[in-house]
Amino acid sequence: EVQLVESGGGLVQPGGSLRLSCAASGFTFRLNRMSWVRQAPGKGLEWVSDISTGGASTTYADSVKGRFTISRDNAKNVLYLQLNSLKTEDTAMYYCSKGSGGVGDRGQGTQVTVSS
Repeated sequence: EVQLVESGGGLVQPGGSLRLSCAASGFTFRLNRMSWVRQAPGKGLEWVSDISTGGASTTYADSVKGRFTISRDNAKNVLYLQLNSLKTEDTAMYYCSKGSGGVGDRGQGTQVTVSS
């Protein structure tokens, strides 16, 4: 059974930083591309970023490019998302997803709230 457990969210001021983590189990993590998606209040799911199996290739939505960094540790089966220069519009529930594009299994999410 695929299990994805996100953590690291919280309340942060504009311009601040957070590091999200996603602990994966129930599948061969190192053989799967992974992604992050988010859902703001009252809005649909928005794809944020993808990472290749080895971590060498990454892609980002234009809205986060240059501010967010996706990475992974295949030895620990953990996916990360570093969030820098946060804006109020980054407020959302963040989910990690098995596979690319955010269309696969997802965890329960971790809330990121950016507010002064």
